Formats: sequence, structure tokens, C-alpha cells
Amino acid sequence: MAELLDKTDKRTKYCGTFTTDDIGKEVCAMGWCQRQRDLGGLIFIDLRDRSGIIQLAFDSDTPKNVSETAFKVRSEFVLCAKGTVRARSEGAVNKNIPTGKIEISVKELKILSTSQTPPFAIIENSDVKPELRLKYRYLDLRRPDMQKNIIARSKIAKITRDYFEENGFIEIETPNLIKPTPEGARDYLVPSRVHPGSFYALPQSPQLYKQLLMLSGFDRYIQIARCYRDEDLRADRQPEFTQIDEELSFVTQDDVIEINEGFLKRLFKDFLGMEIMTPLPRMTYAEAMERYGSDKPDTRFALELKNISFLVKNCSFKVFAGAVEAGGSVRAINIKGGAKFSRKEIDSLADFVKTYKAKGLAWYKKAEGGTVSSSYAKFLTEEENNSILEFMDITPGDLLVIVGDPDNDIVFDSLGALRREVASRMGLIKPGDYKLLWITEFPLLEYSKEDGRYYAKHHPFTMPMEEDLCYIDSDPGRVRAIAYDIVINGTEAGGGSVRIHVPEIQQKMFSVLGMKKEEYEEKFGFLLDAYRYGAPPHAGLAFGLDRLTSLLLGIDDIRDVIAFPKVQNASELMTGAPSPADPKALNELMISVNE
Repeated sequence: MAELLDKTDKRTKYCGTFTTDDIGKEVCAMGWCQRQRDLGGLIFIDLRDRSGIIQLAFDSDTPKNVSETAFKVRSEFVLCAKGTVRARSEGAVNKNIPTGKIEISVKELKILSTSQTPPFAIIENSDVKPELRLKYRYLDLRRPDMQKNIIARSKIAKITRDYFEENGFIEIETPNLIKPTPEGARDYLVPSRVHPGSFYALPQSPQLYKQLLMLSGFDRYIQIARCYRDEDLRADRQPEFTQIDEELSFVTQDDVIEINEGFLKRLFKDFLGMEIMTPLPRMTYAEAMERYGSDKPDTRFALELKNISFLVKNCSFKVFAGAVEAGGSVRAINIKGGAKFSRKEIDSLADFVKTYKAKGLAWYKKAEGGTVSSSYAKFLTEEENNSILEFMDITPGDLLVIVGDPDNDIVFDSLGALRREVASRMGLIKPGDYKLLWITEFPLLEYSKEDGRYYAKHHPFTMPMEEDLCYIDSDPGRVRAIAYDIVINGTEAGGGSVRIHVPEIQQKMFSVLGMKKEEYEEKFGFLLDAYRYGAPPHAGLAFGLDRLTSLLLGIDDIRDVIAFPKVQNASELMTGAPSPADPKALNELMISVNE
């Protein structure tokens, strides 16, 4: 049944781009059959491509053989149609599509390819299980909303390239087969056939290469780079992803922030038609944790944390006093209007914070009529209760929630997540609202109790703040980094830092991270050698392109902006990757697999 194109079959334009200006013109359209409607003497076919739909009409003026072919057409058949654009009759106008006033009166029709019945309807916002969508991803990508997402990602990439080129950046590709790195997430390893027993790694980022490009004199570098990390997945993580990666020489933190605020201003204007005011607000890491319990705070709503440790450290309620005595804290949020939450709903909030390792949620509710109920008030004196209520500005209609724990990280994590959950339940976030800010002065290091050592908070090539260098040996956890993240609506959209360019400071950093000289010379000797040949001060930043796209489109799952994503266990359902390797290939690589 399928026919081939010949040299006269030339597509005039995309289906969704025909207009009333084309009325009377002889045209050729190609695409997929969205649906076929047989009305007896009339047949209509909705022809779809990435731009939209055009209606094909077959009536008494249509050649008999063409109408017979149209009668055979089913959903997702691939068609080539030639005919004349004409206005639809007044009662047949479809106001829901741009081409709704016109149709093509078909004189020639070719079925280029037939189709089985698809496992799901190729329609916008189809309610289909994610696993089925990903198994038949090539069909899922035909859906209009998915095509819009992928096209939007392409537009963002073009805006990016145009902006950075205009600002003197040079696009340079860095290798995808590199030396394995000891820090950060796990590497994906690639065995070398010509070097038996040796392995490349796929890059977690182009970090070292872009720094070396600064030493090479390319003072403004940009790359839309593929990156790979063998880590547990979440809705906003994938094992392979794309970065808008950049590096600049002879700059400070302020210079990097300024150039990237210009990029964001351009991006929001050209992509969303929205003006954002710059300079953007800045907040230190310490302030963000104190006020929001997160280093990526969502500032579209209030619900700020307050530290009430000083009010309860000597109280008789051991849950509060014990947390402070053990070196932790007790912190609270006043949920304005939260008194409307039922006891069942408050209990569900208590269960929610337990998923962040909090032992429970203390609460105090003051109804609009003044009725009070509480899970903890009976354990405190009247004076202690009143001091908390006054400090937290509790008025009728409010709900006070409190978490105390000897581990401050648990307090911050649980309340930071709780404020987002409450905002969602109360509808505090306005659709289309964007709040951007910079988070600065991150800790240089974070201590792992399990491993008994420090790890780099950002990466081991980040410059410490000059005024904190004196603590690098005596109190490493006190040292702040010249690092900065850009946060959009509570999501880290990108981050970067000023880099170490002085060999002695880099060696000191390696030592603090527990590396002996022999180890860091073996792993990073090439970098230290390069620093000895005139290293300029340099800094950089990387945006996650997938995450940035999903934020601008208001999509929660980044898989919906990636053509062929992986699922939770890092597999691809469509092709079945990963899969066992051919034994012959493993033998050539001198690799044996333990079952």
C-alpha cells in the first residue's frame, strides 16, 4: 500500500503554517494522520506535523481513486497530499486551531507509510503511564506538547549561543573520554582496548579542561556540554545531562554574576516575553539556611523559619531543651491562616517531616474565634508559652509548627521542605511567578561523620574567601568559598565559583581533603604544572540546560524536556539499555563479569 516520493513531491510548507493568504494556491502537505472521519460522501483527514494540523477534504469533486485511498487511511499513517487551499464553509470553521478557517481540497494522495494502532493516543496532555510513554518514546515525541518542549529547548540553546557569542565567548568542545576523577559523584568508566586494564571516565563536567583553556589564553569559553554522573536519580536528575558551561579569565565573582544576569535577562525576555529586574537579589548561604532552611530557597512565599532556641533552652520540655543542650536547635514557622488545617492534616504534616528524619512536629493552633489547641503547650509554663507566641507573632487564624533536634541539618531540612509543602497545599504560589536570587558564601568544605573527613562542598578547585584562609588548618569547616548559585523558584538552576589559580593554595586544598602529595601529584599533577606557567585569575558557572528549560516551561519532571531520558534505575526502556556486552568484546577488553 505504501508509495514512494518522487521528484515532484515537494512540501510547500508545514501543516500548521497555512493561512487564509494561501486560499486558491496549489500546495503539497505531508505529515501524519491525526484522525480520519468518514461522513459518507465526505471524508476529512486531520494531517499533523510538528507545526500543527491542516484539514484535508475529500468530496464529490475529488477523483474517485483519491477518495478510495483516503477511505483506507487510519491514525498515524504517513501521507503526502496535493490540492488547493480553500476556505471552510461557515459552519465548519474550527476556532481552536490556527488553520481552522481553511482546508486543502485534495486532488492527489499518497500513503507513504502505514501504521499499527498506537499503544496510546497521540494527543496533547495524554494521560498515559510514564513507563509506556518511555517504552514508545518515538510515539510520545509525536505528541504536540512534547514537541513544543523539545523545540523550546532548542530555542533556549540558540538564545544562549547568540548571547554569549555577542559577549566575546568562544565555543570550544572538550573531551568526552577523560581521566577518572576522585571527587564528586561516581564516574561512568569506559575500558580502553589499546590500554588493557586502563579506563577512561565520561566527564561529570568539563571543569579541568575549561580551567586549562583559561591558562591557554581563551579568556571567555562557552560550551553546551554533555555530562555524566553515576548517581541516584530524582525528578530533576539524569545520569546524562547537558550544561551551559562557561569560564572567564581576569574576573571576580561580581563580573561572573553580571554577565549571567545579562544572559537571564535576555533569556526571560526572548523566551517568555518577561522583563526581570537586575541586579538580582543576593543572599548568603548562612542567611538562606536561617530564614528558609535551604540553600535554594523558594522566595515566592513567606513562611520563614525563626530560631526559638534561646526561648526554650531552659524549659522543662526535654524535646526542646534537650535539642539545644546537645548542640542542635529548635526552630519554628508561623503559618498565617494555617489554623484551618484539621487535626488529621496537621498529623500528615508531622508524618511529612519524619521523612526528613525529624522525630516529630510540635504545633500550636489558634482558631479565628480564639480557641487554642496544642501538642506541646501543656509541657511549658504560661510565661514560656507566651514568650514563644509573642516572638512568633501568633494571632487568631495562625498555626505554629516547631521542630527541634540535636542535628541542625535535620531541623533545616525538615522545616525547609515543610514550608514548600504547606505553600503547595495552601495555594500560595501564583502561576507564572518567577523569583530569582543568588546564594553566595557557601562553606568551602563539608564534614562527613561516616568517613571522618572533609569533602569539597562545590569541588576541590574552588577558591576560599581570602579573609577565611587563616582558618584552613585550624578550623576548616569555618572557611567560606567564593562560590555562587543562581536559584529560580526554589531550584538551583546553575552554580559556579572563583577558581584556585595559585599552586600553593591548590596543594593546601588537596591536603585538607586528605590527599597525600603523591596522590594529588599523580591525579592532578598536570593541573599543578599548568599553574606554574602563568595562570590568570579565573571563574566560571554552569547552568543545567535540562533544568533551566523545565523551569521556564513550568514542568516538574526534566524527562519531559529530554528527547530520550532514562528512568529511575538509569535504564532506557525504549532500547533496553544498558544490556550485557558481547563476550567477544569483553575478551578484547580483557574484562570478566562476575555473575
